[in-house]
Amino acid sequence: MKRVLFVVLVSLINLISYGQNATGDWYGNLEVQPGMVLPLVFHITEADGTYSGTLDSPDQKAFGIPITTVTYTDANLQVEITNMGVKYTGTVKSDTLVEGTFTQGPLTIPLQLTREAIAVEAPNRPQEPQAPFPYTVQEVTFENKAANAIFSGTITLPKVVFKGKKKLPAVILISGSGPQDRNEELLGHKPFLVIADYLTRNGIAVLRYDDRGTAKSTGKFTGATSADFATDAQAAFDFLKTHPDIDASKIGFAGHSEGGLIAPMVAATNKEVAFIALIAGVGQPGDELLMDQGYLIGKAQGLDDEMLRKNRIAQETMFNIVKENYGDTEKIKTALTAYLENALDQNPEMIPEGSTKENLMKREINTLVSDWFQYLIITDPRPTLEKVTCPVLAINGSLDLQVPSKKNLDNIEESVKKGGNTDVTIVEFPNLNHLFQTTTTGSPSEYALLEETFSPDALKVLSDWIIKKTK
Repeated sequence: MKRVLFVVLVSLINLISYGQNATGDWYGNLEVQPGMVLPLVFHITEADGTYSGTLDSPDQKAFGIPITTVTYTDANLQVEITNMGVKYTGTVKSDTLVEGTFTQGPLTIPLQLTREAIAVEAPNRPQEPQAPFPYTVQEVTFENKAANAIFSGTITLPKVVFKGKKKLPAVILISGSGPQDRNEELLGHKPFLVIADYLTRNGIAVLRYDDRGTAKSTGKFTGATSADFATDAQAAFDFLKTHPDIDASKIGFAGHSEGGLIAPMVAATNKEVAFIALIAGVGQPGDELLMDQGYLIGKAQGLDDEMLRKNRIAQETMFNIVKENYGDTEKIKTALTAYLENALDQNPEMIPEGSTKENLMKREINTLVSDWFQYLIITDPRPTLEKVTCPVLAINGSLDLQVPSKKNLDNIEESVKKGGNTDVTIVEFPNLNHLFQTTTTGSPSEYALLEETFSPDALKVLSDWIIKKTK
């Protein structure tokens, strides 16, 4: 789902990173295959005892990839990036050397980090807008009291009054899974910045904001579910209604990936929402989506049919354990531990090279028992879509491996119409991936390599539809 999801045993692998005395820049050359080396740069920082960082992959033109967590204890360094399925585990040998292992999906590769700098250059992102802008940019804050969170965001306002109207139509952007800033920045791309710029140039005001506990927004991200994020989106809506330049009757949402799951949650209960646009939005049950996603991405990563079959069986079994015991974390842990002990003993080939059964079990169990993941597994978006009465646009790319296009678009259309709402528009774009980049495979490994941030064709459809629905 927006944020990039790689899969081995389960579709979303929670990656944890921490840090202590290993601050600074660390450089390494990852030998992804004989003769092919990928330079990586880890930037580790510390503030008030909390460690964080970013990752650069210069050859992929990907810079500033947020690290989910960093730990450094007893000379052991762990760096994890949840939405990419990346984990680095190493031992700090000295102030200038770390010996360790890099893991992503089925790949486990030795990686040595040193302080010897690697030359980097900024990625080419031709769609990224540059100041000065032909519209007004306002920095704003709003509050979700229930979440004890203050959100920081940006409103972009067309300078010319939209078609002679005194107030402007507006759209609120909702990001995908994982902690996202207001630009939904990922792998050097800033899709929400590009979308906001395009829509505003076409007369539509846009509010985009940092997720709770992310960038300049306060609050706690960990432990929150899609339902919690829906209350954040509602708070954004309540705030925008009070803006003097905004037509309160013409405010809608555009949600990407998980954001496309959240937007209907708000619209189903808030009949003031003027429209929702689902950008690679979810129309199938969460467990089913994750299994489809796991199969498609695993296939793109080169897993053979037998391994794909075993992975799907493992996913289905574990997801059923979660569904049957939803909310009882200890019971889920116990049942998952028993299942994985037996499954991995019977199928040791499912343990990635360089890992252990114990480490794999711990990683998978920690992922599956998280509040966010449990909620996703048990969530079926279709009943909520049936309650949406405002106009709905659902768009997707034919090469989306994270939210399979046809199945989800069909489910969205069918569910909305089943509830009696016939104002639903479905568009599938050929040769676009989950991020709406033009591609040939759809593989998440290409996201950083592609210069395009968001298809101009998709931008036009989104803009034209919103203008039509807010006349």
